[in-house]
Amino acid sequence: MKEFFAFVRKEFLHIFRDRRTLLVLIGLPTMLIVLFGFAISTEIRNVNIGLYSQDDDIAVARLMEKIDQSEYFTYIGEYGSEEDVDMAMRRGEIDAALMFGPDFAASLYSDAGADISVVADATNPNNASMEVMYLTGIVADYFRDDVEEAVAVRMLASMSGDESGESVPTAMPGTVGPQLRMLYNPQLKSSYNFVPGIMGLILLLICALMTSVSIVREKETGSMEVLLVSPIKPINIVLAKMIPYFVISCAVLVNILLLTIFVLKVPVAGSFFWMILVSVIYIILSLGIGMLVSSLVKTQIIATLICGMIFLVPVMMFSGMLYPIESMPVALQWFAQTIPAKWFIEAIRKIMIEGVPVRYVTKEILIMTGMAVVIFAAAVIKFKDRLD
Repeated sequence: MKEFFAFVRKEFLHIFRDRRTLLVLIGLPTMLIVLFGFAISTEIRNVNIGLYSQDDDIAVARLMEKIDQSEYFTYIGEYGSEEDVDMAMRRGEIDAALMFGPDFAASLYSDAGADISVVADATNPNNASMEVMYLTGIVADYFRDDVEEAVAVRMLASMSGDESGESVPTAMPGTVGPQLRMLYNPQLKSSYNFVPGIMGLILLLICALMTSVSIVREKETGSMEVLLVSPIKPINIVLAKMIPYFVISCAVLVNILLLTIFVLKVPVAGSFFWMILVSVIYIILSLGIGMLVSSLVKTQIIATLICGMIFLVPVMMFSGMLYPIESMPVALQWFAQTIPAKWFIEAIRKIMIEGVPVRYVTKEILIMTGMAVVIFAAAVIKFKDRLD
């Protein structure tokens, strides 16, 4: 047992003396969190808005002032016709436009409702859909109070004995826009979506890449044979090399959570304990992947390529980190089920963002645990075969 802990201590000292390794272990998570949290964002900002109105309506002017005050939109100006709006959008002057029909203010309080159109440049469909949704919400919120007040006045007039014979609406006209509710992420911050994915990417890279390179380095330099003649069993030697990276990965996990909560302002809605436990299972699974890679290759370059490229691309493309898996072809959806990060990201999103109880992530926990057992068993068997 003393020899085992001596090996663990040696690995810790080796890591701390290697400044490049420390830079990767500490700098990479911080860089990726800041990059995906601030620089890479799906939120819309400073969208140029144009206006086409057939009348000089004071209500429309006040609405455009409110839109211009928003951090999301910049009011460019009014255009004389729909053709002018189209040409301005072709020239790149505006990204979206609001078009108001004739007698907008008067028709707003009528039973038929008002005529208003939201036009957006859909060459970027994601931005266009978000621009339309944001503008629809602003317009609906702005006019809802005025319409409800008008309806209430007309209903009171009817109840007080108004015999004019006019029909009185019993509800607010429904043409202004629906009420929108965004659950779990009402501000539509992209960091809420990226943080679980970045956690899965960072932990996999650190655990798998560093562990595999560390073990392969011993083989490449010929020092593994020296270690194998020691009294400790070969598998214990490998475990001794993995324990420091497990501890460092847990420290990286804490660092990521601190950056997420205090820098990106992403709250932890669910159980902190279960989120940590799910992360620890994923760390153990990633360490097993690194051990398996080290058993299959002989050089550090190949180990780096396998962990850094072959694992990196599937995690980013097929784990749900950037693109929804449901929109992929069926064959790729089946392939995504084999990506460990996919199950980790789903579990963390449910616990961290949605705040669901642990029983709703039982499936993800069991699948990751099963993957860890299978990969570790395969790595141990293959490692023994290579020693023979």
